[in-house]
Amino acid sequence: MNTVNLAPVPPLLHATGLGVTFGVVKAVDNVEIEVPAGCLLGLIGPNGAGKTTMIDALTGFVPHVGRIRFDGQDLTGLGPHQRAAAGLTRTWQSLELFDDLSVLENCRAAGQRASARGVAADVFRPSRPHDDDAIMWALELLDLGGIAGRSPGELSLGERKLAAVARALAARPSLVLLDEPAAGLDSAESLELGTKLRRIVDEGITVFLVDHDMGLVLGVCDQLYVLEFGRMIAHGTPAEVRADPRVIEAYLGTTA
Repeated sequence: MNTVNLAPVPPLLHATGLGVTFGVVKAVDNVEIEVPAGCLLGLIGPNGAGKTTMIDALTGFVPHVGRIRFDGQDLTGLGPHQRAAAGLTRTWQSLELFDDLSVLENCRAAGQRASARGVAADVFRPSRPHDDDAIMWALELLDLGGIAGRSPGELSLGERKLAAVARALAARPSLVLLDEPAAGLDSAESLELGTKLRRIVDEGITVFLVDHDMGLVLGVCDQLYVLEFGRMIAHGTPAEVRADPRVIEAYLGTTA
């Protein structure tokens, strides 16, 4: 009987020796992390652990050391726009939506590829028709199609959070990093967010989730990493992480 040896599938993203230093503070300290394709991966940790800084490093928004490979490409030295063009996008805690643009226009601004031709077209033909199929796909995926023409100021907090996620999805990335999308949401909104995050993964987009909502993170993530004082202290399934004594002591508490 012939046997077939299948080579291991490389992770979609693999960072090794990742470090970010602010003065004498090591905000991210020699971190290694793997994000498998098709996974909903979570990153948790106490306030000040370095979670957002880690997202900043992976997406190129802060200087960092170490090596980052994404979808077979070495991202070392590439800027944020180059990493986004490679299929690595993110959201922000502060949402960063343009209040004078509609939800559709916010997504259009993020989904367009920067080019000299595009800039010239914006200047000389600002009212030209746009191909918004990918944007409407993102909005419909998150049940926002009905509010595409409204401005962010007309939306609830939950809708604004989802609009920020839709904007990150507008370019059809391979991996989207979400920075505390459940912050400020009530339990019902958080539950609905979890359903939509799984929907994103089902559409073939890998999700990297950072959040303090333990009900959300433990309920929807396939794998979890735990960061404390810039260093990884645990990695595993939600059940494994929840039972890890180091995680209980550093973050979850004994009542977890």
